[in-house]
Amino acid sequence: MRILQTSLLTQKVKELFIEANVDIGPSLVDRLRSAMEAEASPIGKNVLAKIIANDEYAKREKIAICQDTGVSVVFIDIGQDVHFDGGDFNEAIHEGVRQAYKEGYLRKSVVSDPLFDRKNTQDNTPAIIHLRIIPGNEVLIKVMPKGFGSENMSTLKLFAPSVGIEGVKRFIIETIEKAGPNACPPMIVGVGIGGTFEQAALIAKRAVLRGPDHPNLDPRYYELEKELLDLANRLGIGPAGMGGSTTVLAVNIEHHPTHIASIPVAINISCHASRHAEGVL
Repeated sequence: MRILQTSLLTQKVKELFIEANVDIGPSLVDRLRSAMEAEASPIGKNVLAKIIANDEYAKREKIAICQDTGVSVVFIDIGQDVHFDGGDFNEAIHEGVRQAYKEGYLRKSVVSDPLFDRKNTQDNTPAIIHLRIIPGNEVLIKVMPKGFGSENMSTLKLFAPSVGIEGVKRFIIETIEKAGPNACPPMIVGVGIGGTFEQAALIAKRAVLRGPDHPNLDPRYYELEKELLDLANRLGIGPAGMGGSTTVLAVNIEHHPTHIASIPVAINISCHASRHAEGVL
């Protein structure tokens, strides 16, 4: 058994949230550059240039890419041979978020009650935590500061199997079209197909974490991702909704076994600043 102090978890969560909020990473910047070169619309090309300049400035000056620094979502895969010592596991994560949003001068966007008081918690906690137990003695941490301009455009629907592939494709494209400029395109679209009501939503959000350069390994879903990307970019929404051929940078699909009576489909949309970072303890 490997024993880890919860203080190490706090430190790593803090570092990752600061990193994710100031640096979108080279793969996404490269995809934006490629999109800018291919974009036929002068306005769209100009918007993409400004997005890239903003991302580069944020990284250089170590300031937030966007004023919406999001709800703090944490995915943790814990090796079954790991034991945490030194304090409450969940509180260690919340403390890492607390420190990151204070030391990184990041906007606090969480309210304590969703419907009535809606008072700001003043430290961006509590985080949303998703845990999995895996073999081994390592802990893999992935963080996602999820902005809500795009989150608000996300959706979920459970279909009868009779809708088939065409019905699922139509739902995904209609969701992207409805999101329009509100999701700050160009978007990354995470799609979860299968499982149950909650599982579809969870794997859709995990799909966003794949970024623009990790297509599905199943050739059937890979071809579906490519087809949906092409269809989405024919909508003409374009960068910032100003028109053009770059509406979506990637459509990432995750799938899971499901019940014979249903096809659950969840769509989680991310803006062009698809922020995430990961590390290992």
